Amino acid sequence: MTATSPRPARSRLRGTIGIAAIIVAAIVAAFFIFASLYTDFLWYDQLGFQNVLTTQWFASIVMFAIGFVGMAVPVFLSVQVAFRSRPVYAKLSAQLDRYQQVVEPLRRLAMFGVPAVLGLFMGVSTAMRWQTVLEYLNRTPFGVKDPQFGLDNSFYVFELPFFHGVLGYASAVVIVAGIAMLATHYLYGGIRVGNREVRITRAARVQIAVTAAVFLLLQAVSIYLDQFSTLTDTRGVSSLFTGATFTDVNAVIPGKLILAIAFALVTVLCIVTAVIGRWRLPIIGTGLLVVASLVIGTAYPALIQRFQVDPSALSLERDYIQRNIKATQVGYNIDGIDTVAYSAKTDVEQGALRDDADTTASIRLIDPNVVSPTFAQLQQVQQYYQFDDKLDVDRYTIDGTTQDTVIAVRELDQSNQKNPTWLTNTAVYTHGYGVVAAYGNQRSEDGQPNFLESGIPSRGELGDYEPRIYFGQKSPTYSIVGAPKSTSPVEIDYPSSDKDDDSAARKYTYTGDGGPKLDNAFKQLVYAIKFGSEQIILSDAVNSDSQILYDRNPIDRVKKAAPYLTIDRNAYPAIVNKRVVWIVDGYTTTANYPYSQVEQLSSSIADTNTPQPEYALDDVNYIRNSVKATVDAYSGKVTLYAWDDKDPLLKTYSKIFPGTLESQKDMSTQLLEHVRYPEDLFKMQRSILETYHVTNPSTWYARDDQWATPTDPTASKEEADKKQPPYYLTMKVPGTDKPAFTLYSTFIPASAKESRSVLKGYLTANADYGADYGKLTLLTLPKDDTVPGPGQVQNTFNSSDDVATQLNILQRGDTTVVRGNLLTVPVGGGLLYVQPVYVKSSGETSYPLLRKVLVAFGDKVEFEDTLNLALDKLFDGDSGAAAGDNGVTPGDGGDSSGGDSSGSGGTDAGSGTGAGDGSTGSGSGTGTGTGTGDNAALKKALSDYSTALADRNKAYADNDLVAAAEADKRMQAAVEAAIAAAGD
Repeated sequence: MTATSPRPARSRLRGTIGIAAIIVAAIVAAFFIFASLYTDFLWYDQLGFQNVLTTQWFASIVMFAIGFVGMAVPVFLSVQVAFRSRPVYAKLSAQLDRYQQVVEPLRRLAMFGVPAVLGLFMGVSTAMRWQTVLEYLNRTPFGVKDPQFGLDNSFYVFELPFFHGVLGYASAVVIVAGIAMLATHYLYGGIRVGNREVRITRAARVQIAVTAAVFLLLQAVSIYLDQFSTLTDTRGVSSLFTGATFTDVNAVIPGKLILAIAFALVTVLCIVTAVIGRWRLPIIGTGLLVVASLVIGTAYPALIQRFQVDPSALSLERDYIQRNIKATQVGYNIDGIDTVAYSAKTDVEQGALRDDADTTASIRLIDPNVVSPTFAQLQQVQQYYQFDDKLDVDRYTIDGTTQDTVIAVRELDQSNQKNPTWLTNTAVYTHGYGVVAAYGNQRSEDGQPNFLESGIPSRGELGDYEPRIYFGQKSPTYSIVGAPKSTSPVEIDYPSSDKDDDSAARKYTYTGDGGPKLDNAFKQLVYAIKFGSEQIILSDAVNSDSQILYDRNPIDRVKKAAPYLTIDRNAYPAIVNKRVVWIVDGYTTTANYPYSQVEQLSSSIADTNTPQPEYALDDVNYIRNSVKATVDAYSGKVTLYAWDDKDPLLKTYSKIFPGTLESQKDMSTQLLEHVRYPEDLFKMQRSILETYHVTNPSTWYARDDQWATPTDPTASKEEADKKQPPYYLTMKVPGTDKPAFTLYSTFIPASAKESRSVLKGYLTANADYGADYGKLTLLTLPKDDTVPGPGQVQNTFNSSDDVATQLNILQRGDTTVVRGNLLTVPVGGGLLYVQPVYVKSSGETSYPLLRKVLVAFGDKVEFEDTLNLALDKLFDGDSGAAAGDNGVTPGDGGDSSGGDSSGSGGTDAGSGTGAGDGSTGSGSGTGTGTGTGDNAALKKALSDYSTALADRNKAYADNDLVAAAEADKRMQAAVEAAIAAAGD
């Protein structure tokens, strides 16, 4: 008796479970995709830029459909035609017969599945090119024609990339369809190979010939278009510059036209073959094409370059170099630069700065790249706040005077919580508080910045404003804020005492509109999926009034709102109309502007403040600061202003994304007061001007007047080869009428070996809004003069015996010297170098304080406690102008180079008593005995000072800050007694 086997039922059960698992997995995957798309829509919708997202979605879907159909249908039809035209009674080999037996059961699936899979790949690839297509459909003329073909430059920027893209995709489709067709014909007997011969049926011959003809015709059109690409090519026979050279114009362009015609003729031969059945003509034609391509496309241009151009390159390339120079200047917006010959003096004389009093008074002493730790110690207030590593420079009108200002935002630092949890990270510690600003040209007696806005709550010269920072450069990944009015606030607003915990902190509930609402369970679910946290669903901190804030970095927000922009690396804060806003500069760029020199943006802007990328893929040869954007630090609102509304690229994008740009006329007066010329654009222009300050083709070709940006003389050994960054200063540039907020940089001679650090050029950009905004001025120094450059001046500072002696005093075992930015200021008919010198202790809470100032003019160097003293001494006792630290007596506030002196609970920072250098309490502590005579009180005061100084140095050596502070007080008392005794 045979038992009934249960295996078929088990197999069906396994199959059912497997199918169900696949369906569930597909549903889960689809929901995750939906969650991502839906949260994106909610974010854009809340921001008011939903059409930016929907335009991208719609364009991508349409492009995907075109790519899918464009690949799947031709491949399907090609295979179908090949299959239906197969010979019915063809005698196949045993091998092919076995292939057919394997393929036949899957034939229907393959005929539909293979084209569909190929279509998916092509659809995805095509969807990624939506921007090129939309640019073509919304293209805007430049109104400028190229010098070679007389076409509007928009053809090269918008049309040529589109045409090349279409031809590339079409060629790929024809190749894939042709391969599928050949495989089908071979498998079903349309093509038979055997006995050293190839037999092809008539139907196969016609299909092969027509496919070949289509492919060759596409190549003919592509080669024809390649002649236009020579105007933006950097990889031609001669790589001397971007654009068509003599060889391109006289050999490459005519050769491409001949080759295009040749390909078209072979296309005709393929059609003839399809009709008459003779393969000899297209085969011969194809062979001739290969030969012609080698001779006309490669050998002939190389011969012209080698034997005609190279021996007489300058005379033959002169006109094309001139084209490149002109187009490059237009592409980088340096064609309107004002070049001024500047015969810089190197001899000092009394009163030399009298005519530059405004500039001298504005010279910045506070280095924004150095003082962040000082801001942190004096103004951080609590451990959960932080400042950026590099602060920003702006200007504010204080008592009717425009004042350069070093400004920073007090942002949240969740990493310094004592016991972080999901709740505290998400709903309790949600925002920073206020800005801190210091006078750029001032300092306190003990070397601290002189704050014009400080404390918590914020107070100072900047007036009332909304201080809460929910959107910043260091904001958390996401926060959940908002609650019903009846609910007690839970967000930490700011500390109201100096306690380390938040028990006495003020609480707050967010009232803005900064993120998508979490007003139902479904939204909470999709955001729980997005951020991988079930707490978003489970926590009672999430309610119907909650909002979720994310993508909070101002640069990221602008990138998402305007995906066509290249964003400046530095967003800076400003108080505008009682709000803290981040100002972000956006650029429209292309690498297809004819004849303009192609450069890598990220490599050109690299310096000690901007890292060099490992792989630079951002080629440009046209750039405009077309958009000024603002991001509200409280609400996250993004506003895009069309700054350069004449830019054809911006006009094109405004058609693609209508309604997203505001007019420059809508910018408030206060906002316009804080716009500035952007750093990345300036650095790009600086890089180009290293070569293109030369407008004479002969000199340009000889490269005997090429410049370089000096390396940063204050950089560390690890960054010794990094360029010196540009600096913002208020100054009156020679050749201009009045002082202006200015961005500047310098040039030295370029050299393949060791560069000579003598100054050759000085580039400035007017950064103040007005008629002269963006005006570039290039001061060119005499070629036969040797005005010291930054590197040479820094070397002079370092090698000066007097400076070295004083630096050794400042830099002992418990203190280190930090050299600030080396500023170059064109005053007194020459160039004045100013470098603040900071000192900080090696203690745990050390921070740099301004102790000394180095100055140089020509070959003369001075090193004093204040800039005002240093300038007077530099210019033989009277500089003729007062610096910003005029009237400051160093040491009056206690000698300090670090210490635990942070303020809290709405109070300003303390005096910073801590580890010091012991060298500047009341001058240097030396030379004060002259003329004491029999004045016993003065002698006693000096003796007390010396004793206190020794005690303080010992206290620092023992790391006894209490004793050091007590010694500081005795030193101060001794100084006051000495002054009184000397007066008597």
